[in-house]
Amino acid sequence: MASEWQWLLKDADGADWPQYQALIESAYAEPKLRRLYPFTGHWALGFSPTPDYLFTPSFVSIDSLLGTGDYTIREWWNGPALHHVTTAAEAIAIAVDRIPADLSPII
Repeated sequence: MASEWQWLLKDADGADWPQYQALIESAYAEPKLRRLYPFTGHWALGFSPTPDYLFTPSFVSIDSLLGTGDYTIREWWNGPALHHVTTAAEAIAIAVDRIPADLSPII
């Protein structure tokens, strides 16, 4: 998991997309999310309890359209929008609140 986080941080740093970089850095700064496996699809950030099977039921997907400056929180990358917020910190706070109580990383 640690290597995937490092790859995402490096990728976001080179993406020339400040909102995406802020999202990845804010997610990494949150210990409850950092213990999960991060993945991206369609430029949306999601989390899994295991790196082996990314299609476990999702609890959050966060994206930011290039140039818009805001973030959309969904349950799954193509699901209906649940929230729209203006900062990465707000998006990450919502993601943390959505972590199921019974979700634990599978190491």
